[in-house]
Amino acid sequence: MTKLSNINTRIQWNGDSALTLFFDKEADEDLTRHILSLAEVCNSIFSKKLIEAIPAYQSLTLCFDLQSIETDAIEESIKAVIDNGITEIATTTSRVIKIPVCYQGAYAPDLEYLAEYCKLSCDEVIQQHTQTIYLVNMLGFLPGFLYLSGLADQLHCPRKEIPSLHVPAGAVGIGGNQTGVYPVESPGGWHIIGQTPISIFSPNAKQPFIAQPLDKIHFVEITVEQFEQLKQEQA
Repeated sequence: MTKLSNINTRIQWNGDSALTLFFDKEADEDLTRHILSLAEVCNSIFSKKLIEAIPAYQSLTLCFDLQSIETDAIEESIKAVIDNGITEIATTTSRVIKIPVCYQGAYAPDLEYLAEYCKLSCDEVIQQHTQTIYLVNMLGFLPGFLYLSGLADQLHCPRKEIPSLHVPAGAVGIGGNQTGVYPVESPGGWHIIGQTPISIFSPNAKQPFIAQPLDKIHFVEITVEQFEQLKQEQA
């Protein structure tokens, strides 16, 4: 496993109370685990002085209460952690979460376009999309939006030139070399190839998000009838 001290890291302040660490390394499970580990260490070092740690593909943003700590002390502490290395790697236990998806009809409005772009049949797109176990690299854009890596090269497709105004909650999309799931209704520029009837984001639940970074996602194909039945059970 690569040490953070061996990764070129750039620190940039965002305003007067937050900074972002950018890591010059390809986004993969190794880097995601290190970013989460660094977030855990920063939470331990800064305690209540750290308001929030926001992990992303190749960066970590830290938001501070500057009434209780000076910026120079923040940078010195972070540089020391990076230089000395992290001995405790993220304790997050990776789960494999199966998400049922209907790839038919109105639930998959962009499936035919994507299949044509990728020079595949719709069945081949579905087969490719469901045979991979995806890594949750980060949550973002919307509360609980799943950014997933591991998409087969054959399914890579540029995002829409003109985003859709209404993408339903549970929509499963492909944008570039990523696939993901929309947790709530939203505009969006990814190609929607399916939809899940289960809740991705439950704001009133103790754990509002269905998955966390480092979890794995396996999409399972279901029929329209199964979709409607599961949707009723969710109501």
